Amino acid sequence: MLEPFALDYENKAFSTTLAVHADCLEWLGRIPADSLHAVVTDPPYGVKEYDFDQLEKKNNGNGGIWRIPPSFDGHVRSPLPRFTALDKKEREALDRFFFEWGKQVMHALRPGGHVFLASNSFLSQLVFSSLVRSGLEFRGEFIRLVRTLRGGDRPKNAEKEFPDVCSMPRGSYEPWGIFRKPIPAKMTVAECLRTYQTGGLRRLADGNPFSDVVVSERTPKRERNIANHPSLKPQSLMRQIVRASLPLGEGIIADPFMGSGSTVAAAEAQGLQCVGIERFQDYYDMAIEAVPQLARTDVRCFAQKEAELESQLHLI
Repeated sequence: MLEPFALDYENKAFSTTLAVHADCLEWLGRIPADSLHAVVTDPPYGVKEYDFDQLEKKNNGNGGIWRIPPSFDGHVRSPLPRFTALDKKEREALDRFFFEWGKQVMHALRPGGHVFLASNSFLSQLVFSSLVRSGLEFRGEFIRLVRTLRGGDRPKNAEKEFPDVCSMPRGSYEPWGIFRKPIPAKMTVAECLRTYQTGGLRRLADGNPFSDVVVSERTPKRERNIANHPSLKPQSLMRQIVRASLPLGEGIIADPFMGSGSTVAAAEAQGLQCVGIERFQDYYDMAIEAVPQLARTDVRCFAQKEAELESQLHLI
């Protein structure tokens, strides 16, 4: 059923999912209108940090827009995109990119289809407003509570001079924008579900509503060993999101910025249909190898821990 979404691009089919080597803007514009039920993705913001010159600088340890952080308590920290390095012109380019991307998503998504888009506290307000201008409805945020090593650094090259200052707060959450292609005028959610299989979000397996705040883990080492991608999301998180994105448990999810394939793997693990699009050959090749392995990852251990943490959260 997913074969038509490969078009004439290099592709790899798995059990219920498909990886496609293509530029997502071009791919979204070429697939039939109203053919996707949901979009779940983690974009490379500004697409600048994934330009070839910036990737080369990161790999050489020179940084560029990538910040090469010092080790922390003996732990080597991964390179992080320095979003604060974007100047006015680059921010305007970011706005234009997501406005155009949003219009292509509007073309490809069914009415009532949802978009889950990973962001960060620094750029979310800009990106989310660009998507609203493109025609998508802002439906709120999904907050991933996760203690990371992002932020909290002393002023660069002046750490000893200002030991009691941090340039930004230590990051403890990750905002995901939730958007929806508008439901046709005067159509109810129930009618949209019957007509397009979209319009709402799937409840949890225990019958409770999908929550917009979830306690999460950092991506486990066993998963990072499978896919060495700088923004790999854990399967324990992605399986929750892809499940929620299909209210009736059926339809086609797309990840236009596939990276190493964590969204595709999460769908594959649950027998859901998903198409991942990746324009960089290295990451596409990585995903081809990583998707089957990530899909087999057992996340039950963290699920139990997560339930305990969420119970504590409700008591606060």
